[in-house]
Amino acid sequence: MTQTAIPFLFMRGGTSRGPYFNRADLPGDQDKLAEVLTALIGSGQPLNIDGIGGGAPTTNKVAMLSKSGGKWADIDYFFAQLGVGERQVDFKPTCGNILAGVGPAAIEMGLVTPLAGKTRINIRAVNTGARVIAAIRTPGGILTYDGDTRIDGVPGTAAPVELAFMDVTGSATGAFLPTGNLTDMIDAVNVSCMDVAMPMVIARAGAFGLTGYESCAELEANREFFARMEAIRIKAGLLMGMGDVSASVTPKFGLLAPAREGGSAAARYFMPWKCHPTMAVTGSQCLAACLLTPGSVADGLMPLPEGSPVKVRLEHPSGCIDVTVEFKMDNGFELVSAGLLRTARKLAAGEVFIPSHIWSGR
Repeated sequence: MTQTAIPFLFMRGGTSRGPYFNRADLPGDQDKLAEVLTALIGSGQPLNIDGIGGGAPTTNKVAMLSKSGGKWADIDYFFAQLGVGERQVDFKPTCGNILAGVGPAAIEMGLVTPLAGKTRINIRAVNTGARVIAAIRTPGGILTYDGDTRIDGVPGTAAPVELAFMDVTGSATGAFLPTGNLTDMIDAVNVSCMDVAMPMVIARAGAFGLTGYESCAELEANREFFARMEAIRIKAGLLMGMGDVSASVTPKFGLLAPAREGGSAAARYFMPWKCHPTMAVTGSQCLAACLLTPGSVADGLMPLPEGSPVKVRLEHPSGCIDVTVEFKMDNGFELVSAGLLRTARKLAAGEVFIPSHIWSGR
């Protein structure tokens, strides 16, 4: 045999999609794993023509699942972000949209036995250590993808996947404010560097001469803006204690502007070298925390709530996403948990093939 077959599920999770694997079916060594994932996705070519990648960051994501050995979690979820035109694999971040498919995939793989009505699955995000509880619809103990829940950025409706995120503050850098400041001035732009579910550098759109309502295509055509943003992101990465981030997808970058569709604020999220067509689940939590933190760059964009929890609605290029934030204000803003509603659907199942000279199998 000149090719190695690897069992997989192909799923949409939230507004992203990609292959989901049983971790036991992949190499244990991380360097060899990166080679295998690069080959099966087809990274290094703009269309990923020699793999199953989708030619965009939101469709070049991989989920790897295993039964957890810990006391709390049922499932360990290991994530990889693959490059499109670059042969690049980043194991640092996690992905909340892909996480929406983890519960259904765990049931499909036989890693979790569904209960009648609703199955709650405790998930540990291996990359960041965050704990997430996913509630999956399983009427009569049978996994269903049919439902009437709609999320912006995905056509039609599907069964809801309820996600509750915990332990997400400082998951990458060890601190809510990695630089120790509510705001930092970098290259004459005022930014807030925050680490909630995803380390981010956040600025007002107006600081770049933007409205904050531009489409992804308009933003990506603005190469001057991207060059300024990337220079700030790299400098912020050093200030955040993340080292040289020029080849890493973290920290991500976000822009905020006043809401114009009845939400809490308008937001644009960068991955970081492309504009997200909707909104990252992890990024939405960090942006919501920024909006709720007095003294951040988002101060004044939305009225501060009198109590917790509060729903923060972010307007993104394809619609809106709601984040239900439970927080404390005893010593400044402190996030307790963040809840989001997503959907997922199985698209295909079978085997994906890679050349045997890359990996000959288990």
